Amino acid sequence: SHDLRSPLRHISSFVSLLEEHLEDRLDETGHKYLGTIANSARHMSQLIDGLLAFSRLGRAAMTVAPVDFGQLVAAVVNQLDHDTQGRVVDWVVPDDLPVVPGDALLLREVWANLLGNAFKYTRPRERSRIEVGWSVDPAVGYTFFVRDNGVGFDTKYASKLFGVFQRLHRASEFEGTGIGLALTRRILERHGGSIWAESHPGEGSVFYFSLPFEGLESHELLRDSIPSMLES
Repeated sequence: SHDLRSPLRHISSFVSLLEEHLEDRLDETGHKYLGTIANSARHMSQLIDGLLAFSRLGRAAMTVAPVDFGQLVAAVVNQLDHDTQGRVVDWVVPDDLPVVPGDALLLREVWANLLGNAFKYTRPRERSRIEVGWSVDPAVGYTFFVRDNGVGFDTKYASKLFGVFQRLHRASEFEGTGIGLALTRRILERHGGSIWAESHPGEGSVFYFSLPFEGLESHELLRDSIPSMLES
């Protein structure tokens, strides 16, 4: 990771130095070019961070304890609600979300990614609606969902959603690295759960995920597929 970051630091530093050196001699086009270089270096740094997080998740020790999803979801919603910037967002969250066994920090990441995506992809709507729900299936365990009225996507591409760097919308439309849902899937797999999605373009999306009643079993045997050299 150090070898990957070092060239990016040089690029960013010399962009700043070049801007200072040229000062008023740069025209609008020159500023645009340098801005593009700086933004690309910043985005690459975010991709490296995402890969490292994905890699570490396969080996990180987990602390399993009862996790109050009511408190956890409320904390994520409150954090997102501070960034509404004039938007109208209706949050529909039940007051009886259960307590489930798992790693609180990792499960918070699941909710942060799913609710954050719903928040992001409902941005074009005049009034956003983001709904959380849950049910119990004796054969599966707990099933949770996050439903939104956002831009949606074509369901035939749903399998691509959970791959590293896979995105169904252009970066110019919605920011992101394509790591969040891959991380979410890995976290849920380590908890013995799964995730899937339903959607139609322009009609919003629903993301479902399941967690077993009993918590972790043999699922901790899962290992990461990203080369360990990223950790060096």
